[in-house]
Amino acid sequence: MRTNLVSSPPVQNLATPQKTADASPLSGRHFSAPLALSFLFLAALWLALWRQLSGEWSVNGQYNFGWFVPFFAIYLFWLRWQDRPALAALSDRRNRVVALLGIPALLLLLPVRLFEIANPEWRPLAWFHTIAVVTLTLLLLWYAGGRPWLRHFAFPVAFIFVAVPWVTAVETPVIQGLMRMVARVAAETAMLLGIPAQVEGNLIRVSTGLVGVNEACSGIRSLQTSLMIGLLFGELKRLSVLRRLLLVAGAVGIALLANFVRAVFLVGVAATENISEVSRWHDIAGYTIVALVFIGTMGFAYLLGRKNRTLVAGVPPATMEESQPARHGTSPSDWWARLPLQPSAVYLAAALCWLFFVELGTAAWYRAHERNLVSGIRWSVQWPEQAPNFRKFKIDEEIRSVLRFDDGQAVAWTITSPPNSEDAREPKTFATPVNHAKPNTISCYLYVFRWKPGRNSALLANLHRPDVCLPASGWTQVADDGVRNYAVDGPFELPFRHFEFQRVFGDSAPQIAHAFYCLSEDRATGPSAPKQDARLPSMSGSRSEWTRSERLRTVLQGRRHLGQQVMEVIFISSDPLSAADAESHLRDLVRDVVLLDTD
Repeated sequence: MRTNLVSSPPVQNLATPQKTADASPLSGRHFSAPLALSFLFLAALWLALWRQLSGEWSVNGQYNFGWFVPFFAIYLFWLRWQDRPALAALSDRRNRVVALLGIPALLLLLPVRLFEIANPEWRPLAWFHTIAVVTLTLLLLWYAGGRPWLRHFAFPVAFIFVAVPWVTAVETPVIQGLMRMVARVAAETAMLLGIPAQVEGNLIRVSTGLVGVNEACSGIRSLQTSLMIGLLFGELKRLSVLRRLLLVAGAVGIALLANFVRAVFLVGVAATENISEVSRWHDIAGYTIVALVFIGTMGFAYLLGRKNRTLVAGVPPATMEESQPARHGTSPSDWWARLPLQPSAVYLAAALCWLFFVELGTAAWYRAHERNLVSGIRWSVQWPEQAPNFRKFKIDEEIRSVLRFDDGQAVAWTITSPPNSEDAREPKTFATPVNHAKPNTISCYLYVFRWKPGRNSALLANLHRPDVCLPASGWTQVADDGVRNYAVDGPFELPFRHFEFQRVFGDSAPQIAHAFYCLSEDRATGPSAPKQDARLPSMSGSRSEWTRSERLRTVLQGRRHLGQQVMEVIFISSDPLSAADAESHLRDLVRDVVLLDTD
């Protein structure tokens, strides 16, 4: 017995150096090119996706949580890496399936990127892009470790889906339903608390005015955040599928309940204090909801995880050992030869080259269509702060979320039009008659929006046209007087499209509105372009309808966003206001407020 004990250590000592000596050269041979190409391929794949999704995370408040998702996904993947299962043996069938699914996913990236550049906010594209990236990543994991690795790493790879914006066809009905439900529940609860409240659509009327339930108040932001938090804690606790569903349902329930309490609180603030106090407490209450969802979900996950550990504790030790993944089921040489995702270096290099071709090819497509474009003259607006009743007013958050402008301002003031102000220098037949009888007080509204290059679709600027916005406010369009140029400074002119509207309240005389719309692009058609393209199509053409054919047309024409600015002026009068008078007011306004940039 003693002899066996003494003889054992030398055998182990001799075996260990031999294994290490065999592993080192092999790992050195296989670790370099395939592994480096694998990491480069995955990095290029995911960074392009995150960059694309980050546009929505930046401009849309309900998806601000998306900035945290990539870091959470990386952390979850690292935790899964710690107890990764053994590598499965390679098979020809797996190679064929990887190629059969991987090649279409790679090819899909080309049309997706072409459309994304021209239509970066089109949400179905984000889903196609994410599906392609997740599919390629899972295929690499399946190739590296077989089905055990595919199951083991599927959740952290697919976790990115929680940060992909919902398509409008799904999101809009959910938001509208939540807004109506929150308004009803808040009004009924306020009545039970002794606060008189009445529901009017998505508005709640209290004694001091109207409290609006917009997208932020609907609970959609806290709902989407709660989905992310519930899935995150479910993975951290490694809960079963059923327990994860219970955790997500609990997180959603906490978010909805907290949002109802928030709505009732804001209604109470509006009724007992002032409508203006609602805006002061609005964001504070919203952040409180996120904190409550986080803390409540963490506590619920702790309870579910403790029950899960209690059940696991009753499993016999032998069974537990069999259920644990085999972390070192292969020899070091085989491990390094295939760690972590190492198909043939030729295939990896080809896939990586394809990614670079997609990016360079799509950029070249749009540059080829922009050869005749030259930099336009930049201009800005100096507000008429000395005008009577001048004031700045806040642009509605819903408009901000739709238009996604980088800079936006809105102001209002009044002017008095003297009698006999018809401009006889420019005779023209207009829809509204000329009034010479008495002075006319006119309400003036000026909107200016700025989009930086490359952030959004070139179609966005057409969403805030007068013929789109005013009819939604009860106005009826009665005329489209076309496009005319208005002098700014020297030979520089800005084209404005002129619309006329009317609105009737009961038996009173109709209100008159003259709206002028100017879209100026940072890059204009150069002198070498065909003459018929000299005028901006977005100025003289019809408004954008956001159809699939229109989006396709922007891609075929190679029209991406190169920077835009919109100026919209509206003159509203309760007395008759002639189109000639309105254009005269605009002519004076443009000369006074538009400044040419000298930078």
